[in-house]
Amino acid sequence: MATQHPSSALHAPALSAAYPMAKPGYGKRSAPEQQARTRHDFVLLPTRERYVAGFVDHLPDGAAMSVKTLAKQLPLYGQQAVSTALTALSVAGHLRRVRCAAVGAGDETRWVFRTFWSRTARDNEWWNTYLATEQATLAAAPVPEASTLDTAPPPPWAPAEELLPPAPERPRTERTSEPTAVPHQRTPARAPDDEPAPPAPEAAPAVEAGRSPAYLALARLGRDDHRLTLSADDCATLEPQAAQWLARGVSVDYLTHALTAGLPAQVDSPLGFVRRRLTDKVPPRLPTAGSPSPGAPTPAGHLLVECTDCGRPGPPQALPDGLCRLCRTAHSGAAEDSPRPADIADVKAHMNNLRDLLKPV
Repeated sequence: MATQHPSSALHAPALSAAYPMAKPGYGKRSAPEQQARTRHDFVLLPTRERYVAGFVDHLPDGAAMSVKTLAKQLPLYGQQAVSTALTALSVAGHLRRVRCAAVGAGDETRWVFRTFWSRTARDNEWWNTYLATEQATLAAAPVPEASTLDTAPPPPWAPAEELLPPAPERPRTERTSEPTAVPHQRTPARAPDDEPAPPAPEAAPAVEAGRSPAYLALARLGRDDHRLTLSADDCATLEPQAAQWLARGVSVDYLTHALTAGLPAQVDSPLGFVRRRLTDKVPPRLPTAGSPSPGAPTPAGHLLVECTDCGRPGPPQALPDGLCRLCRTAHSGAAEDSPRPADIADVKAHMNNLRDLLKPV
């Protein structure tokens, strides 16, 4: 009979049936092309990292991956230890934390946080290629809006996913609520000869139909300030100049403010005054839609990698091993400063020799 040699690693606790799941779009995402699960997985990792990695590896996709949630499920380690273990697993090539842009209400950019996990350790080149493919997929696919993805900002450390309430252990039969009976609306009786009242005519659009935005902006100047009241012929004369402003990328509000700001106490010739301002204050040409301005919102589907230690975002190439420059320097410095076992043995031997020399003869 063969003798079994159990592994020295601590066994990860069994998954609870009520393990918290992240809301749709958050949580764990398994990377492709992983090797089959074996008993020798993570054998080269230290005991704590092997313990945490074995637990995370058995989590289903969509499980909550925040440090606080993991620490609640791992009885042997607290939040600080779990955070340090996740940083080591990122350096070892098993995980990357990312944030993806989603469109919220009013074209506001919100972020969805995910943790990609690979049982098989990967190098930086593999992760960069995979995340670039993932970003291309997100850019091509329609991005769900914030109404379907709860994209509230997470706590400062990292993606503390919004947790869904645990699923009940026993299935329940949900009772379908009956629709509320709505009485039929009775239409008031009307004489056969009565004709329905015609709809109210549109007021403003009928007057402004066929006019350009530049013409309308000039026509409204007199409403904003009576000193710049222009006639119809004046607006038609200045329309080409105002259209050049709008063609350079400025808005109608910007044009109006530039023409009405800092007016003198009296304007003798509104036509000449506005023509002079349109000529002297012509704005520079703004970037086109192909080159967004620095203040423009992040395009939907944009993907950034987060530092596993401090949560600072950046492109995948700027965060090798899933760490920013400062955290990577601190992590490598801590590893270099830690004494090696051979050095510890030499120090102990030297101390023993000193004690022997101090003994009385």
